[in-house]
Amino acid sequence: MRFGHFDDEHREYVIDTPKTPLPWINYLGSKDFFSLISNTAGGYSFYKDAKLLRITRYRYNNCPLDSGGRYYYIKDGDTIWNPGWQPVQTALDSYSCRHGLGYTIIEGVKNQLRATLTAFVPVDDPCEINQIVLKNESDHEKTIDLFSFVEFCLWNAQDDQTNFQRNFSTGEVEVIGSVIYHKTEYRERRNHYAIYAVNKPVDGFDTDRNAFIGMYNGFHNPEAVLDGKSRNSVAHGWQPIGSHHLKVTLAPGQSESFIFLLGYCENPVSEKWEAPGIINKAPAKKLLSKYQTDEQVMEALAALRSYWDKLLSTYTVKTADEKLNRVVNIWNQYQCMVTFNMSRSASYFESGMGRGMGFRDSCQDLLGFVHLIPARARERILDIANTQLPDGSCYHQYQPLTKKGNADIGGGFNDDPLWLIAGTYAYLSETGDFSILDEPCAWDSDFSEAKPLMEHLRRSFNFTVTHKGPHKLPLIGRADWNDCLNLNCFSETPGESFQTTGPSEGPVAESVFIAGMFVKYGKEYAAICEHCGLKDEAASVQKEVSDMIMAVETAGWDGDWFIRAFDAHGDAVGSHECEEGKIFIEPQGMCVMAEIGKEDGKAEKALASVAELLDCKYGIILQQPAYRRYHVELGEISSYPPGYKENAGIFCHNNPWIACAETVLGHGNRAFDVFKKTCPIYLEDISEIHKTEPYVYCQMVAGRDAAIPGEGKNSWLTGTAAWTFTCMSQYILGIQPTLDGLRIDPCIPDSLESYTVDRTYRGVHYHIEINNHAHAQKGVASMTVDGTPVAGNLLPAAVPGTTHTVKVILG
Repeated sequence: MRFGHFDDEHREYVIDTPKTPLPWINYLGSKDFFSLISNTAGGYSFYKDAKLLRITRYRYNNCPLDSGGRYYYIKDGDTIWNPGWQPVQTALDSYSCRHGLGYTIIEGVKNQLRATLTAFVPVDDPCEINQIVLKNESDHEKTIDLFSFVEFCLWNAQDDQTNFQRNFSTGEVEVIGSVIYHKTEYRERRNHYAIYAVNKPVDGFDTDRNAFIGMYNGFHNPEAVLDGKSRNSVAHGWQPIGSHHLKVTLAPGQSESFIFLLGYCENPVSEKWEAPGIINKAPAKKLLSKYQTDEQVMEALAALRSYWDKLLSTYTVKTADEKLNRVVNIWNQYQCMVTFNMSRSASYFESGMGRGMGFRDSCQDLLGFVHLIPARARERILDIANTQLPDGSCYHQYQPLTKKGNADIGGGFNDDPLWLIAGTYAYLSETGDFSILDEPCAWDSDFSEAKPLMEHLRRSFNFTVTHKGPHKLPLIGRADWNDCLNLNCFSETPGESFQTTGPSEGPVAESVFIAGMFVKYGKEYAAICEHCGLKDEAASVQKEVSDMIMAVETAGWDGDWFIRAFDAHGDAVGSHECEEGKIFIEPQGMCVMAEIGKEDGKAEKALASVAELLDCKYGIILQQPAYRRYHVELGEISSYPPGYKENAGIFCHNNPWIACAETVLGHGNRAFDVFKKTCPIYLEDISEIHKTEPYVYCQMVAGRDAAIPGEGKNSWLTGTAAWTFTCMSQYILGIQPTLDGLRIDPCIPDSLESYTVDRTYRGVHYHIEINNHAHAQKGVASMTVDGTPVAGNLLPAAVPGTTHTVKVILG
């Protein structure tokens, strides 16, 4: 069943009921200030770093779910309600939530009073705007009490939830007119504060949670709202909040607008104070002055929409399949922006405290983002490289605020270095900007011995060359892409981290998956070397790649599919020899993408085995058979119940690898079938089963061994976003950036007779028309540019700022 519908004209998903299977959320913000907002106005806000600069609180794993947010309480006579239903949960006469690109509009009606909340983060300002419009749709005058509410976090989100002996005494606020200043810790080491303000005079306020809610009440029945009167409380320690009380009288048909602003303000350390003990409010006044009128708010919202108009114009497709158009043109690219901004740090499944920016995650996120804002992709590549260690290994994560490696997690994830090559190659292919290779990059954030990015790529490649095991395959280290396959772990103590327990390296455990990566991205590194005139190095790289192909095709081949790994005892993982976990998805996808076994039939056999043994109704399962007992030699993968997460769940992230691999072999029908099974827009009709948002990908779908097959988890922040966009835009629709230019090489279902793609590439706009009246799956028969035939399928260089029509006939 459905809980809403798509509005493609406005690029929105419209939710028709507050009772969605899970909170269905949106992200507000595109640069530094970010907010999460659910369809019932739950969520939280932060500046740059969800752990270190958290502005408002959110309670995960709470009951009722989705507890904490930006709440607006309306007291209309004896009826108290919220436009988003939560937290009071008063039944509404009508409700809708429109999640758009960077904004959300929630509207509720109760007793002929309409309340519309428009929430967004402006493109260039560190704040969340909440415009509330109240309209009296009755035939009599209404007098209403409106109460706002946010709960401030004491900046460090982890400390805020644990160190109560200290933080119950640190909260500080200041109230000046309609502006509440959250200045906790400003007197000591901080030079930033938050503000929560409204553009009208207030009839009362509260900044102390106990005063507003009551000691034993909850968000659903705050005493101040029940009484219709604020306490004018000033927090001293305990739990600081922000709440405004406004009395509103509306004639029949009358509307009134209120603009609330939650913002982050920062001063230079030398300018912290206006006077002794008085915080410098200049940045707050400047920020507030920009959002005092409805006209200013609408102008900022229009600028946000224009921002997304421009971004999405870079790649648009038009086919007869409206769902395909929708996912490619709107929602997949939007999710790619969110994953680029957030990595895996802050969602409704990621608390924002446990992980910062992932090294491998951020490199993969670049694949689906680089065409949108290449300059930001460039900056991100350099940030990532600056955390690399001198031997080519990497911190697995870094904090977005400090941009330094996370020592708590450390390194030893031996796939990480190769992803830097993947991300850099994607940037070079998109932009042709080889100057990035000359940029000096630090080792472990220490610039005293910085080397050009090219040297970082070299050491990334050579790290695998110098870290091989008995079968001449790459050592797996702590883990490869699958962080739950822990072959050097041997953890038997509850509470230990599988990823960081035990040695980071072992001389025996090897990864066939990393071997496939090494071949695929080794070829890309060789191409970079060739472009830079390093022919001897390119030849040396190709020799290493050839040696790795031989190792995979001998030791890494099991007869019908590629082996997954060898464990610390030298035993095969993902082999006919195994009782459980005989076949894994990852090496089949990556090795075939790398074209290993393409010529001698191994690739065909591997993908046929995937279709026979791993495919199911909801997607391709990570491995089969599921692990039914805990295997200490394998680690976390066997700790999950069968059918969930890495233990035979459907990992959406690597389903696109199989679809990409199918295109390598020319299987357009099969590639598109694999794509559709995990694409949320094709799953909207089973939302009661899938549960997560029908407009974005989730990380995992429960597999056929699970108690509830088809149930999704961990939506939004997943490498699935970048890989599915890469798969569809480049491998299936076939518009492929390369170091040498834009190549057209579709691999599509034979039923797709024609489509067009508009693509801006290196400043040139191409209108590409694909003709498939031959019902082919792959193969360019002819191509013209502006009516002139072109040999092959690589578009010739063109002058930036020009527009060209490309016509391609498949056959």
